[in-house]
Amino acid sequence: MAHPVVGEAEVLSNERAGVYHRIVLAAPEAAARVRAGHFATLALGGESGLLLRRAFSIHRADAEAGTVELVVAVHGAGTRELVKARPGDRLSLIAPLGTPFPVGEGPVSALLVAGGYGSAPLFALAEEIRRRGGQVGFLLGASTAERLYGVEAAQALTQDVLVVTEDGSAGLKGLVTDPMAQALGAIEATVVYACGPMGMLRAVTEIATGLGARCHTAVEEAMACGVGICMTCVLPVVGEDGVSRFVRSCTDGPVFDGARVRWADIGTVPPDLEGAGAMGASA
Repeated sequence: MAHPVVGEAEVLSNERAGVYHRIVLAAPEAAARVRAGHFATLALGGESGLLLRRAFSIHRADAEAGTVELVVAVHGAGTRELVKARPGDRLSLIAPLGTPFPVGEGPVSALLVAGGYGSAPLFALAEEIRRRGGQVGFLLGASTAERLYGVEAAQALTQDVLVVTEDGSAGLKGLVTDPMAQALGAIEATVVYACGPMGMLRAVTEIATGLGARCHTAVEEAMACGVGICMTCVLPVVGEDGVSRFVRSCTDGPVFDGARVRWADIGTVPPDLEGAGAMGASA
């Protein structure tokens, strides 16, 4: 349980990072509680009244400095409002939320796979793995070079960084999953951590598990409340008892064992899901 803090956070900086914005907030109480994989929600729009909060992966948190960093891509009214924030502005923040990436106590070799700014929560994770004596490799993909995020930061952490773009404008040309098997083998990774679009996470999981590696995925389901009330972010997941249920991305995730997510059934009500009959699904 993340033990979130509800309060106001002061904007310390808001800088362009390629096509994205990197926003640093002063939130000392929240910062001390953040683990890699947690997310935050912000209320935006002030008196103009954007009803729903917006959820963002936490890029980094510095407990000593008391700061929480977000990477924001402009997608709609909420994010357009957020990137207008100036130093000194105050935003309503709830953080940290959700489940963090699980990290074992001993050293591991891990491959970190990201699509676009899905890389944002993986750098703090990489630092934690290295702190525990492990090694990491990065596989960073995007549609174009300008949609990549954090290549230099990854290279500062490890020499094992591979960049892939769909149009070939940076690194290899293709999908981020194309060289994944080779990347896993190159660093003898036994675990994969991934964040990005759902289709990418499905493919990453299939490759990782097919090669005998564990796969932890941070899903990007749309969240309306972020605290488990509205049920808009549910997806079908197989429990440890073998029974499939809808679970909430915001409180049961966003990090899931990829092998337990029923990727092909997301957006549907599978007839074998517990309680599916009550939801109108027929076996």
